[in-house]
Amino acid sequence: MRRKLVAGNWKMNGSRAMLVELDAIAAAAGAAPGIDVSVAVPFTLIAAASERVPTLAIGAEDVHEAESGAHTGCVSASMVKEVGASFTIVGHSERRSDQHETSHDAWAKAAAAHKQGLNVILCCGETEAERDADRAERVVQAQIEKSVPDNADGSWFTLAYEPRWAIGTGRTPTLEEIAAIHAIARAKLRMLIGDRAAGVRILYGGSVTGANAASILDTPNVDGALVGGASLTAAKFVPIIEAAASL
Repeated sequence: MRRKLVAGNWKMNGSRAMLVELDAIAAAAGAAPGIDVSVAVPFTLIAAASERVPTLAIGAEDVHEAESGAHTGCVSASMVKEVGASFTIVGHSERRSDQHETSHDAWAKAAAAHKQGLNVILCCGETEAERDADRAERVVQAQIEKSVPDNADGSWFTLAYEPRWAIGTGRTPTLEEIAAIHAIARAKLRMLIGDRAAGVRILYGGSVTGANAASILDTPNVDGALVGGASLTAAKFVPIIEAAASL
């Protein structure tokens, strides 16, 4: 049985003053022992966040694939681990589109993070144009094939499906569309890593709210949510945690 995971991603938002939001989020996580809750914060807040709420899994929003070197402005997996991160997100759609990262980049980052003992949430998902051209399934399958490390398993690896056109727009796919992509993702994982695929959680990400979380999280093969804007405040994030815990 795969435990539900509700993961927050603050993106380029946050300040030390905002860390007070984590108090109520950690309390809600503690009141829901049947699920897992984590929050990825900007690099500048990882140490303070992990010290403030040691019971809550705090992560990095990205890492560089190299351990060290001439990579100005980049941060390695060992660096974020040293300051308190227990996981990282890689391959996020905003990294793919804004920083032109490839599926190979996501693969390299996932492998580097795992080598340092970090858990990994690896993202995949199609653009609106790809969805409209009926290419969503092929795009997601190709991203998974090129991004997932050969040694991936559920003890450290999570996949997140996030249709790019649903992120921060208030739009979401239908439950049938979500179920279809998650089923395809599960099948592709089985092709790549065999029986270990059964233990890998597949999250849905893209305009998840307290209002739609329960129905999305009750969809077949949806093992949790990757939440962006709604994770910035406890008022919006806690209802999603509670929805996951109720299932």
